[in-house]
Amino acid sequence: MPAVYYVDDSRDDLFYAQYVCRRARDDIDLSCFATSDAAFDALHASVAEGLALPALLIVDLYMPLDSGIGLITRLRADRRFSSMRIAVCSGSDATADRERALACGADLYVEKPVDLTVLMHIGSSSAEDSGLY
Repeated sequence: MPAVYYVDDSRDDLFYAQYVCRRARDDIDLSCFATSDAAFDALHASVAEGLALPALLIVDLYMPLDSGIGLITRLRADRRFSSMRIAVCSGSDATADRERALACGADLYVEKPVDLTVLMHIGSSSAEDSGLY
């Protein structure tokens, strides 16, 4: 069962993602975090314990304490996390937000609400081929 970390300051968005996972009975091990620091600490703990990294990290673009961009920048600077798949999610459809997220190292940019099933099944297809970019 692939693990997914979802970081979002909106408890409603986190609740929705958990609800959809349970309802769809997807084989996704979803861990939700309300702050970038909490997710960063969990990733470091996983590495320290020799556990596998999540198959995907989804992070909200705009959060009050630390933006998704900040978390991605920290992770991409650390070789232990440099190859992890990262998706940025946002309610924004602005081209500038999409470009900024991809420029800092995100693999995907998706608009909310997040569809975990679609994100997990992208696999080897490129983001542009799947309609996500």
